[in-house]
Amino acid sequence: MFQHCSTCKTRKDMQPVRSIVVLVWLMGSFMLGACSSEITRLSVPVADAAIYQEHRFHDPDGIGKFYMGREIARVMGHEGAAWLERPSRELEERPSAAIVAIAVQPTDVIADIGAGTGYFSFRLSSKVPKGRVLAVDIQPEMLDIIEFLKQENQVNNVETILGTETDPKLPPNSVDLAILVDAYHEFAYPYEMMTGIVQGLKPGGRVVLLEYRGENPFVLIKRLHKMTQRQVKREMQAVGLEWQETKEILPEQHLMIFRKPVV
Repeated sequence: MFQHCSTCKTRKDMQPVRSIVVLVWLMGSFMLGACSSEITRLSVPVADAAIYQEHRFHDPDGIGKFYMGREIARVMGHEGAAWLERPSRELEERPSAAIVAIAVQPTDVIADIGAGTGYFSFRLSSKVPKGRVLAVDIQPEMLDIIEFLKQENQVNNVETILGTETDPKLPPNSVDLAILVDAYHEFAYPYEMMTGIVQGLKPGGRVVLLEYRGENPFVLIKRLHKMTQRQVKREMQAVGLEWQETKEILPEQHLMIFRKPVV
């Protein structure tokens, strides 16, 4: 899972079932083997190590690795999956408003990068009845939860992909929109991951990032689990994405939209 930790800050008719199922599933996930589907694609080039810096002394919430002056945050493990399904999330983050704001089309192919339990994947799946959602995560345990919920709720347009720290494993030029919800700041290899995402986008395809506002000291999230607009724009520009707009419609998060050039 790429998303922020529980100490930082379903479809509605599925919510009670989802919460119970996830809690039960977590208890079993430590004993069961994990499995998920993978998609073959072009390999993603690994960046020159010089773009990253390692610091011996660093924030305890970080991994001691820096990219463009920003320390990379620790990843939330699958043990925190139930927190992603908390009933208060709609009130706290307004995910339904975010989904409306990104205006997906019924035929879109959407990549949910750092999908976790599929909280956004399943909500987006109902918006693309003639398309599909690629739920990407690096933790097999998270993808097992998504596969279970797919079967329980008879959802047939969500596909799981086991990515790696350097490659989201997206088919090239196949995705209309990639969404990253409180995930990007935890990428251990942000340059490589974003390069892979850009490769997976169709020309003109969009990247949507939701990140807690790093500019606002009153957003009570640990520092490394927030990002400023300026920092996000710098890092997206480095992989060739063009900033389109920022929608400040959410209580505490930026909703930033970038586009892959059509060239």
